[in-house]
Amino acid sequence: MQINEQARETLLSEVSGLTDEQLNLKPSTDQWSVKQILEHLFLMEAAITKTIQQQIILGDTKTVDEKPIHFTVNRSVKVDAPEFAIPSEAFATLEEMKQKLAASHEGLQNLEKTADKKTLREKAYPHPAFGELSLYQYIPFVGYHEMRHIEQLKEVKAKMN
Repeated sequence: MQINEQARETLLSEVSGLTDEQLNLKPSTDQWSVKQILEHLFLMEAAITKTIQQQIILGDTKTVDEKPIHFTVNRSVKVDAPEFAIPSEAFATLEEMKQKLAASHEGLQNLEKTADKKTLREKAYPHPAFGELSLYQYIPFVGYHEMRHIEQLKEVKAKMN
């Protein structure tokens, strides 16, 4: 969870001081606002946590190689968000988004603390970019995914100025 904690600290630092209007401002029609990036991160973290929980119980035991999940931060490779993680156009406040992110993060933290590490390593779930990914690797993947979107967030903020 170290990468996840580092990413979350950076993320919250990046949005600190933004007004709710700035948060919801889209730099262009085909780009997400900061709020949409935050919502996407919340949706992904919550969905991955739920998937890991389900796979611990229902998933088959399989051996998979460790994948280079650190490449997730490479934004030169375009990846479309899965349908369930596409953010809405609805207005939200920074406080609302922080609460959602705190809740999803707490869920992942609790899962990481309580799940049997052996089970997490012995079970896997398909990832759209990496193929079969161990449940164990899905946890730091969330942090790398967040780091990827922090770079996107910085670009959106730069276009605001």
